[in-house]
Amino acid sequence: MTYVIHGATGAQGGPVVAALAAAGKSVTALTRNPDAVVHGAQRVVAAGYSAVDLTDAYRGAEGVFVHLPVAPEQDRQTYAHNILTAVGEARPDHVVFSTSGFAVDAAIGGAAAALAVGLADSGVSHAVVAPELYLENLLMPHVIGSVRERGVLPYPIRTDFPVSWASHLDIADAVVALLDRTDVTGVISVGQYPAITGPELAEAFGARLGRNVVFDQITPEEFRTSMTPLMGESAAADIAGAYQAMSAMPDRSIAPETSAQKLLGVTPRTTSQWLADIGL
Repeated sequence: MTYVIHGATGAQGGPVVAALAAAGKSVTALTRNPDAVVHGAQRVVAAGYSAVDLTDAYRGAEGVFVHLPVAPEQDRQTYAHNILTAVGEARPDHVVFSTSGFAVDAAIGGAAAALAVGLADSGVSHAVVAPELYLENLLMPHVIGSVRERGVLPYPIRTDFPVSWASHLDIADAVVALLDRTDVTGVISVGQYPAITGPELAEAFGARLGRNVVFDQITPEEFRTSMTPLMGESAAADIAGAYQAMSAMPDRSIAPETSAQKLLGVTPRTTSQWLADIGL
């Protein structure tokens, strides 16, 4: 029996592979990069995450961790369809899906929602990990560079907008727990609670760096412009659109009753703890 991990060399899958390998588990590392090097796992290259490749990888698996890459929505829809086809054909024992912060409301639509609904209809045991926003977003060059050079943390949320931030390390903790805890199903919220505002986030950076850091509420359009060189126009526009929609929301706070803290006994890192763990 083995655990199959999507995006094994990426920001979300990498920490899961490392944690499982350290625990002595048999791990199959899925990657779309034929040149990728994966330590502690059997590497499987799934070009474009084809349904055939995924079915072969999932067959006989004790657990599968899936998430959709940052890509144009049409590509994400294709990946979601292929994942569901493979789950239906291979019938792995358990699937854990991270929404990566995308909505999974069928009424809203989108690839993440399609994948969540499809897993619910598959009859395969599964759990959905639902983070709000990633702390790693703050490590994008135009964000962390501004913090270091100007003492300004720019981000496209309101100053009074509380967020239950989570790191990729927190997601890995929850995923590893869920791969072992097949009795816990449904949606598990992962993130800091109580949620914190942008100025509180900046304060944590300032304390870690030993300097004054202030929060700067920028527009989604400004954020899109900064992100485009990193991920391309289409993906940057999709993300900026999500932040534009977020501007009408009261917060991005997790619900305590569905939290990893309550359901798994896993407490996400504070911002200060995360900064120390990544060595910033």
